[in-house]
Amino acid sequence: MTVTADTAAAPLAARDRDMKNRGLVRGWLYLVLLVLVALVMVGGATRMTGSGLSITEWQPIHGVIPPLNPVEWQEEFEKYQQIPQFSELNSDMTLGEFKGIFWWEWSHRLLARGVGFLVAIPLLFFWLTGRLEKGVKPKLAGILLLGALQGAIGWWMVASGLAGRVSVSQYRLATHLTMASIIIVAITAVARGLAIYTERPAARGIQRFAGILVVMVLVQIYLGALVAGLHAGLTYNTWPLMDGAIIPGNLFTIDPAWRNLFENPKTVQFIHRMFAYTVLAVTLWHAIATSMSTPGTTHARRAWVLVLLVLAQATLGIATLLMQAPIDVALTHQFMAIMVLIFATAHWRGTKGAYPLPHEVELRD
Repeated sequence: MTVTADTAAAPLAARDRDMKNRGLVRGWLYLVLLVLVALVMVGGATRMTGSGLSITEWQPIHGVIPPLNPVEWQEEFEKYQQIPQFSELNSDMTLGEFKGIFWWEWSHRLLARGVGFLVAIPLLFFWLTGRLEKGVKPKLAGILLLGALQGAIGWWMVASGLAGRVSVSQYRLATHLTMASIIIVAITAVARGLAIYTERPAARGIQRFAGILVVMVLVQIYLGALVAGLHAGLTYNTWPLMDGAIIPGNLFTIDPAWRNLFENPKTVQFIHRMFAYTVLAVTLWHAIATSMSTPGTTHARRAWVLVLLVLAQATLGIATLLMQAPIDVALTHQFMAIMVLIFATAHWRGTKGAYPLPHEVELRD
């Protein structure tokens, strides 16, 4: 077979095309990730300002338009006055004060709708113009479906606080935040799978360990959401002792015992503390093991950066506890949790390397 200049140049042209497409898709995914982080932060502020129940209806289309005149504002306020949060906690609230909490929840919902369009429209464009790789298509379609599910979970959460309670269920709050975190993990993993790596993938053991760390951070975020939902951070504001002991008493006062893990503020805060120590210890162990098996590599350096991020997050958690969760410190703690999650995911994907390029798959087949 005669190899011509055109034949030899074909793989290079295909590689350039694949890399250009990957750059475009990766840039889009980073933008989505940035907006998702903003959405999580606005959601945290909405929760901490007690604004999450200010809009008592789920109107995916019509809800984009806020009240535009005094009559509409009064109607919206009257709907809020029908729920227990108003009658039991905010019965002296004025219309002006209601507007303050309304705008937080409206902004959160508007941003969530915007993320939906930010995912769906470019996804359709990249798909129809052939810029998406075959293996990436189902991943991105799955992320879009998770986003739709997250919208439903958001309303399911809000609905729990409209009757019989003055706040949303901590179970549903934790589910909502954890689903948001899972979506962030998925987007980060796909984006980093489309990146360029200069080193070979790490050993399988390191890859698995890095993946376990991602799961552990997700679990810790879930536990943190339970703490937030129960306002458990406003109690037992000492460290390192809790209620005067390393292991406090009365951790299982609710019957059946399993409910203490989700409904007892003392137990939930204790578990969140203990699991934070566990995450830090396991992250340190992973960094040491990675440095010993692959010294001087990017994998090892990333592992140590992750240790520093987890340590910073633990410090913020302690500060949040000791200061009784002021909104600025608490939101910084939440932001750092998402940063740890993103970096842990990027590290895990980095140990695995990039997805095979389409033209490489074709040549192999």
